[in-house]
Amino acid sequence: MKLLRKLRSSMSMNVLGGLVFLMLLFGLIVSVIGNSCFVDAFKDEYATVTYHMGDSAVALINGNHINDYLAGRETEEYKETKQKLDITAQKMNVSLLYVIAVDQSDYASFVSVFNSVNNSVDNSEYTEWEIGYERKATNEEYIEKYRSLYEHRSKYETVFRMHPADGAHPHITTMVPIENRDGKVTALMCVQRPMSEMEDAFRPYVLLILAVVALMLILIITLATLFLKNVVIHPIEKVSKEATRFARENAKGEPLGKISRYDDIQNLADSIDRMETDMVRYVDNLTAVTAEKERISAELTIAADIQANSLPDVFPAFPDRKEFDIYALMDPAKEVGGDFYNFFLIDDDHLALVIADVSGKGIPAALFMMVTNILISDRTMMGGTPGEILAFVNENVCAHNRADMFVTVWLGILEISSGKLIASNAGHENPVIYRKGKRFDIFRDRHGFVIGGMEGMRYKDYEIQLHKGDKLFLYTDGLPEATDSEQKMYTVERMAKELNEHTEESPRGIIEGMQKSVNDFVGDAPQFDDLTMLCVEIKDTDADK
Repeated sequence: MKLLRKLRSSMSMNVLGGLVFLMLLFGLIVSVIGNSCFVDAFKDEYATVTYHMGDSAVALINGNHINDYLAGRETEEYKETKQKLDITAQKMNVSLLYVIAVDQSDYASFVSVFNSVNNSVDNSEYTEWEIGYERKATNEEYIEKYRSLYEHRSKYETVFRMHPADGAHPHITTMVPIENRDGKVTALMCVQRPMSEMEDAFRPYVLLILAVVALMLILIITLATLFLKNVVIHPIEKVSKEATRFARENAKGEPLGKISRYDDIQNLADSIDRMETDMVRYVDNLTAVTAEKERISAELTIAADIQANSLPDVFPAFPDRKEFDIYALMDPAKEVGGDFYNFFLIDDDHLALVIADVSGKGIPAALFMMVTNILISDRTMMGGTPGEILAFVNENVCAHNRADMFVTVWLGILEISSGKLIASNAGHENPVIYRKGKRFDIFRDRHGFVIGGMEGMRYKDYEIQLHKGDKLFLYTDGLPEATDSEQKMYTVERMAKELNEHTEESPRGIIEGMQKSVNDFVGDAPQFDDLTMLCVEIKDTDADK
């Protein structure tokens, strides 16, 4: 079980396992399609060859004497013809070579004229029908083919019986019309061949397909293994091992340095190096002052500065970008908090928006917040949807979450040029949207599970279309759950009402108005939870002109 769990958690094994699965699926699809094409082509060829056999055998039959044979006349000619048909059946290597006269009133029955049996071809157990032996047609398919031949609508007909219900071996029966001197069809020459030839030809084909797929599988796995291990897996494993070591030892190790030519992986390695440096420095400072209360206070101040410096706090944040305006605020309940926000440009046309709330307060929440913020930021720069990013962050947090902490996160990626916002919610508060000329309304989105709560979680993406003049307001639960001295909560309803008092203001004006409203409501009551808000507006540049 330990080995199985290790293989399941191994990136290289999962990637290679995926490649093996895709190649096997490819081989199955190729085999199915090839089998279908092969069988169809072989059936056509089989039917054509059998037709030529039947057409050759027709030359042995005198179509003018069919009724005479059935009436017991032309007996000598009949015997000679029967002997020739028996020899022909042997030489053609067919199971049955027989002539029937079909009842043309309904084509539902026939009588046997000639019947030559060659059971040695397919280990069959057929017995010869005597002349005049009557029998009903096998099914409607035969009836329709009899009719088509007698009415000159086709020059031959073929029936494939791959799974005969009467216990016979799979076979093909081709029927060729026998005409008299006036061109009228008087009987049908029927040639029955076993399908064993097609089965024998199909086996090498299947083996060839399997051999080709196996060779391709080996080649692709070999090349993919070399590429992925050298270029992707080994560098990521180095990062993962260093992060695991640091989480276990809490001591700075050798810098990872230049481990990949790809910026995404290198940025992740650089972030780990920076995180170790920052975290070790912070922990060392914090440990040094635990003995004295005054020094603890000083270190808390340093921690608050580090935390504040880790969040964007210079506004306007993007003075050169006129397409949008953004403002955010984080007011911790203690010296340091577990709430955080972040926003940054992924590229010239995509803006990442993050707001999160870590369980707990104080130093543990701050440390957890910093690690989570780094993971989200670095993983977002590597590309992918918000749901994929949150799934990656959750796996990495769960892998080293000995304190059993968790964090709620709302992550969105805004395409600035179109206003399209792709977002995912990991247990966070619902966003609030303002449509130009209307009002702020709560957007009830689908919530996923919190980050750090359980491994293997997947998060859904959803889309919001923002237009010029629209605004998006994000917040943590410290806003609606702020309480006054009588233990009454501020509530989401009061928040929405207050927002709609500031619809015409900028993001900064909205957040400052909300902060004043909350402070007035709370009064002198102590603040028990962090208060964090973020607001972004899609600017109507035409209106500004």
